Formats: sequence, structure tokens, C-alpha cells
Amino acid sequence: MPTPTPTPLPLPSDYNPETHMLVHSVETGRYHESRKAARFAAELVANGTAQDLALAEKVLDAVLACQETDPADPHYGNFYWMAEDSHVEDLNAVEFCLEYLIPMMLRHSERLAEPLQQRVLAAIRLGLDEIRRLDVLVAYSNITALDVLNTCLGGELLGDPTIASRGYTKFRQWIGFTCRSGHPMEYNSPTYTAVTLHALHILTELVQDADTRIRARAFAARLAVSAALHIHPGTGRWAAPHSRAYHPSVVGATPPEMERVQGWLADGTIPPWIADVLTDRPARYTISETAERSRGIGFTTRITPAWALGVASTSTHNQSDVCMLHYTRPSVEKPSVEKPSIEKPGVLYTRYVFNDKWFGDFYHATDRSQQRNLLDEGAFYGVMEDNRAIGVYAAQSFLQGTSAKATFIWTGCAEPEEVWIDGQQVTALPADLPPGATVVVGSGDVYTAIRPLTRTALGKETPARLVAREGDLVLELHNYRGPDKRFWEQRWPGAFFQGVPICAYYLEVSDRSDYTNGAEMAQALAGGELSESLDAPYTFPAEGERHYSASYSRDGQTLGIDIDLMGWRLLRRWDSRGDVGWPMLSAFSEDFPAEAQRRREDSGALYFAQQSNEGRVAAAGAVAECAAAGLWLWGSESVGRWVAGHFGEEAATLKLTTPEGSVTVAGMGAGLVHWDRGEVRVEATGAPEVKKD
Repeated sequence: MPTPTPTPLPLPSDYNPETHMLVHSVETGRYHESRKAARFAAELVANGTAQDLALAEKVLDAVLACQETDPADPHYGNFYWMAEDSHVEDLNAVEFCLEYLIPMMLRHSERLAEPLQQRVLAAIRLGLDEIRRLDVLVAYSNITALDVLNTCLGGELLGDPTIASRGYTKFRQWIGFTCRSGHPMEYNSPTYTAVTLHALHILTELVQDADTRIRARAFAARLAVSAALHIHPGTGRWAAPHSRAYHPSVVGATPPEMERVQGWLADGTIPPWIADVLTDRPARYTISETAERSRGIGFTTRITPAWALGVASTSTHNQSDVCMLHYTRPSVEKPSVEKPSIEKPGVLYTRYVFNDKWFGDFYHATDRSQQRNLLDEGAFYGVMEDNRAIGVYAAQSFLQGTSAKATFIWTGCAEPEEVWIDGQQVTALPADLPPGATVVVGSGDVYTAIRPLTRTALGKETPARLVAREGDLVLELHNYRGPDKRFWEQRWPGAFFQGVPICAYYLEVSDRSDYTNGAEMAQALAGGELSESLDAPYTFPAEGERHYSASYSRDGQTLGIDIDLMGWRLLRRWDSRGDVGWPMLSAFSEDFPAEAQRRREDSGALYFAQQSNEGRVAAAGAVAECAAAGLWLWGSESVGRWVAGHFGEEAATLKLTTPEGSVTVAGMGAGLVHWDRGEVRVEATGAPEVKKD
């Protein structure tokens, strides 16, 4: 059959023929993003018809006009985020523009006229020099991924081994930094994990350096395991906690992230065996990871059929979701012919908010829905086990204002199905919470109970109340409400500082079928042992501590946290197993058939994914042993597949012992060992020698 004649790329609805860029409009005007234009240009060149290429030249002209070309500027070579900008402010713009320009030139440079090729290559060289000067900290994960992508590929494109070598080295540094703790610092983000995985995918497709390509595949596989295990089967959402997230994904206004992961499987962004990670897992399990041990950044998620609860050890960004619940909820919309059945997931998330703000503008917004971001202005520490959590917010930077409060927001529940305050059902909002009361909300298939704990009073009014707000049910716990004032006592260094004001709470989730009503759940919570202690206040002389401690015990389970309020430091977290450590990766469940559970116990634990720097990990009845950094293992007994890997710089010997047999790989550098129904495949740096036992 003859090859179909290509047709020109359809113009996007937001294409502006006057500027040859994509435009978006907000209250303050019309704006054109340089990175979106760079992506549009790359798509036109890839489609490659004469009409596409003619338009691509105009679009590229517009993109290059956004580059700072004055050598006197400290960010010479970077790009304006918007064509309307007069200076470089967002330093990441160069990464997001080159992310499209460099692969475009590697794949299709011959489609552009020679003069334009040279202009684009010159712009890329300028941009790479700016990236080198910026030298982003490897903790900033998604931008580090783009630095690696652009520098590796850009150096190869330009035939400049110095540039390329910087990229290869930066990648190894990033992996080494990550393997100190387990997970990239910008952890479990629906937005930024996607950026990182996309960068690694393009790197594996285009990089010439074989070792870098292998490392990229192995690193992407490790991130994909974490991402897949955080997809809640009941709602299809990316379960919390999130290091960073934007409002549409927070409230479930975007398509379920399950669809995104399936798309990554389809286009090869993540390896095909991740499909087994998505589908072959227990109905109930806990996954814990550490993003940066030295900063105390860890995160834990409990997955069940009806709900997924996630709590972070601490807050890392004002876009963080430090305590968040996804749950199954019957349709809140009226079915129609187009949508005969609608399942809209329920979401509960927390924010600490100053001055009674709700939603506001955000600089990078490209449409009105993305402008709605409610930033978390509090500092946070938390601990959780199973369905229980303790959280402590601090109004750490509240130095002046009219209100400071912790909020608990149930989306789309302004008229909730069931709300109780202790034994009394709430029939109208607003509703005040008496001191010591527990509020229970029944929504969809879950009950959520919240018991406010110690709350520092910063004024005469510190109400605790349930309110309806723009379609949501909100529990507000105030540290202050009153006239605009300055808080001298909150300044440090200062003469009156006695520790940060806190707002602590206990939270518990249950299947709705576990209780007759919310009053019964509140009564069950009251039967537990709640303990709090707070050291007496004293004016801080720049040394010493003031402890706040909270714990809760019931039915043989216990949970607790201890914090220093002077230095705002997490001192200790504990649960039923003792002190909570910093697992690099720990996915475990007790929900296995008896024989499988016995094999897992024999191998060391009830894990199905684990990572460690201690030389041994166990998962799904298998054990991997290797004296190398970042040793990890995921497995599925039912499909007969295990994947082990490490990220060590030096070649080492990895032994994988499964219920089906074992394999020893000597001389293995960073990479992966696959056991698939008895077949073994190794992809690693070095010169691996495979011996199947």
C-alpha cells in the first residue's frame, strides 16, 4: 500500500496568528509562554509537511526572541517565561525550552533551512552555558532531570564532549544523592514525577552514551514502581502525600492519574512489567519511603479498596499535600445519556492558612482552573500507622495578620451525607466544636474522624467550627482570629519568643460499614488512651528545648510524636512497632494467602517491594543480596516475576534467590536483573557475568 501523504498539523485552538505562539488569557491580560511555543515548534517540525515547516520557522523566531541575549545580563542565555516579560525571573525557563529544542534538532534538524539550524544551535549553546552556571541543586528533582537531559543530549548534539560529560556526571551525582535516602527529594508528585519520567524516557531514546542510557532506564524503573504503588485502585488517583501538587489534581478535577500511568506504559515511558505492579498487589498495604533522611523527609501511604490515606513526616513546599485522603464516593452528579454512571472520588486535604484566604492567582497559571491554588502556609510534622495519624501544624511565619488556622477540606461536601460532633448529629452549618469534641464525617464509603488536640491561643478568639465554603465542607481550627495585629512574641531572634504556636490533631479513617453511624465511631475513639504533654513556657535564650508530645493507643495499636517547639524540630515518631525509622522503600501487607505469607516471613518480612543500603532486601518470597548502594527488589509470586537492581558506581555481585530458583550476576554495575518465569535478563553497566543456579 502507498504511504499516506502527511497532512498539516491542526492548529491548536489557542494559537495566536499575530504572535505565532500559544496564548492564554487571565484577568491581568494575555500571555504567551516560551516553553509552550518551543513544544509547538517541535511538534510542527516532527509532522514535517511543507506547511508545518513554514509555520515552524515563524514559531521558532518567536521562541528565540524570548531568549536573553545581552551578555551583561547575569542570566544571559536563559528565556523569558512569557513573551511579555522584560527580564528572566523563572530560572527554569531555559530547561523547559531546551527540553523541546534539543530533541527536535537531534531528530529532524535537516528539515530546517541551514540559517535557521545555525540560529537554533547557537541558542542551544547559550542556554547550555546558562544551565552550567546555574548548576541546579540535585535535590530539585524535576529540574535536575531536565539539566541532565539537556546537557547530555545538548553536548552530543553540539559535538562538545565537555558539555556532555558534565551531563553524565550530573546524572551520577543525582542518583548518588537519591540513593542516600531512597526516593528523589521532590517525591510522589503527580506533576513533577511526570516531568522527571518524561526526561528519563527521552534520554533513553536519544542519548549516545550507553552507560547513561542504562542508568536512565534503571532509575525510571525505580521511580515507576513507587508511582504505580501510589495509584489507588478504588479511585484511580495518585495517593498522597505529595511533595508538590496543583489544585486540579488535588481535588480530582483532572483525569484519574491511573490513565496517565497506563499512557506511560503504552508509549514506553515506563517498562512493561510495571503493569504487574499496578495490578498484582494486595488489596490492603502500606508503602513508606524516604526522600531525604538528613532533612527528616519521609512519607507513608495506606491503600485499601475504599480509601488511601497519606501523611508526610514534614512539610517541604507550600504546594505540599502533607495529610490527604482519597476515597470512593457515589456519584455527586446526575447521570445522563453521555455519562450513565459517574464515580467522583472523595478528597480530604489539609491546609494551614493565614488571613482567611481561600484560592488565589498563581504566576504560572495557563487557565483559570489552574489559578486556584490554596497554598499551605504552615510548617508540619506528622506520623501515621494504618488508618490513624497525628499531625501538628505550626504557624511558624505568622508575624502579622487577621487570622491563622488549620483547615480540613472535604471537597464537594458542603451538604455532607452525615456529620457528627461526638454523639450529636449536625443538621445545619456552621457548627461549633466544643473543647475535647470529636467530629466525624460520613461521606461516600468512609468515615473520617478528627479530634483537635493542643492549640496555641494567639488571641481571645480561637474558634473551632465546621463551615460550608464554595461547595466544600471545612473544619477550621483557629490559632487566631481578630483585628490585624503584629505578633511580637512570634519573632525569632526576639525578646519574647517562647516557641512556635501549634495546632495539633488526631485523625482516623474507617470503612463506613465498620460503624452504624458517626456517633458510634466517635465513641470508639473516646475509648482509646489519648496523652498529651507540653513543657511550661519560657523565653528562649537561644538554647534549650520546649517539648510537645502526643500519643494515642487503642486495640493494641499506638502512635505518637515528640517535637521541640523552640527550634521546630522533630525529635521522635513511634508506632506499634517502635520508633519509626527512615525506610528507603518498604511496601508490605499482611493480606496474603497462608502459604505465600509463610514464604514471605521466611524471607524476612511481608514485603513485596523493598530498598536498602544494608546489602539485603526481601520481597514476595525472594531475596536480593548485593553490597552496593540503592539495592532494591520488587516481586510478584502470582506472575512469577521479580526485578532487582542497584545504583552503585562500582561493579558488584548481585544474587537473586526466588521461590523458582536463583541467579548470580558478577561484575554488575548500576542496572537491573529481571527474573521472568525462570528467564533471566540483565541490563547493567560494567561487564556482567550471569550464572543461573
